[in-house]
Amino acid sequence: MNSTTTTTTPFEAAAPAAPAAPMWPGVISLALGTFSLVTSEFLPATLLTRMAQDLHVSEGAAGQAVTATAIMGAVAALVAGLLTRRFDRRAVVLWISALLTVSNVAVCVAPGLGTLLVARLVLGAALGAFWSMSAALTTRLVPPALVPKAMSIVLAGVSAATVCAAPAGALMGEWWGWRAVFAAAAGLGVLTLLAQLVWLPSMPPSAPVSLRSLAQGTRIPGVRLGLVMTLLVAAGHFAGFTYIRPFLERVPQFAGPELSAALLAFGIAGFLGNVAGAAAVGRSVVATVAAAPAGIALACVLLAAFGTWDPLSYAMIAFWGFAFGAVPIALQTWMTKVAPDHLESVGGVFVATFQVSITLGSIGGGLLLDHAGAYSPMLLAAAATGLGALVFWRRGAKVHALS
Repeated sequence: MNSTTTTTTPFEAAAPAAPAAPMWPGVISLALGTFSLVTSEFLPATLLTRMAQDLHVSEGAAGQAVTATAIMGAVAALVAGLLTRRFDRRAVVLWISALLTVSNVAVCVAPGLGTLLVARLVLGAALGAFWSMSAALTTRLVPPALVPKAMSIVLAGVSAATVCAAPAGALMGEWWGWRAVFAAAAGLGVLTLLAQLVWLPSMPPSAPVSLRSLAQGTRIPGVRLGLVMTLLVAAGHFAGFTYIRPFLERVPQFAGPELSAALLAFGIAGFLGNVAGAAAVGRSVVATVAAAPAGIALACVLLAAFGTWDPLSYAMIAFWGFAFGAVPIALQTWMTKVAPDHLESVGGVFVATFQVSITLGSIGGGLLLDHAGAYSPMLLAAAATGLGALVFWRRGAKVHALS
């Protein structure tokens, strides 16, 4: 069967009918969920040095706060659809926001690394469940013609979180301590929960996910290629980004306002990259999926080679942010194009792969940071994302033509 047909398959029920009019408040509430989850997920990358000092562990060990979230996120992405298939999707989203809030409160009061990692596992459960169904939920809130716009709004939460979380987290961590930053993230979770309670409509379960549907969705050639890309690009990006603060402190030797300015540049450029990516996928999803990781690879190579030159460091951090800003919407759009009838089951596998990739990247980058120095995570990031760009450039157009 051609993957773009709307015929119902034996392993997944037909998707619910799209609404006649868009429900933009519901879309915005999902974007708030994206913003809150991504902010919480990657706060350790901006607070790594302070967390390590306070918890009396190495920076590589503290970086495993990202790893713990990613591991549980991978598991949750696969099982969330199975465990919640009989529940209204609105209720599931509300529970996700509640778990997000509980996790940040627990991190805020954690006495040691062990407790903190358990709290981050809770965040991973929320994260994996949300991302596994976010694309499917978005398509239920707007008519088909408005799905790309709605997805760009939901995914703009990723870029907005990067804009706000990185510099604001770094500054707040300097002023009030890293625990206060997680307390603020918990407050953000409460606001998100309230917005979703008011704005999200009831969404009864449909297209039930099963173990069989999870497996069969991966037989689609475009899905397999998308998963390979996700593995390479996400692992490469987070091998470098998780340890961006130690790099900036040791190589260009940024501190205080300089560090915050660099992270702000990354975030603002990431937001612009999200906007540009939404426009670019409408013209050529293949070129966009290939170009974004190529940009990350170039930025990381130049940072490793010339990172001691401050102007270039600022420029390449911003360029990295711009390139990565296009990655989520490019990969999500690719998956919706090659598997439009299987969004929730394929979404679970996609998110699990993304989280496993974050795990591999943060572990690999942490080991290299502790044993080979601040440059080495950047070189690993460049190698993995560059390989991903090359693989997709060679295979993407051919696979897309067969979809």
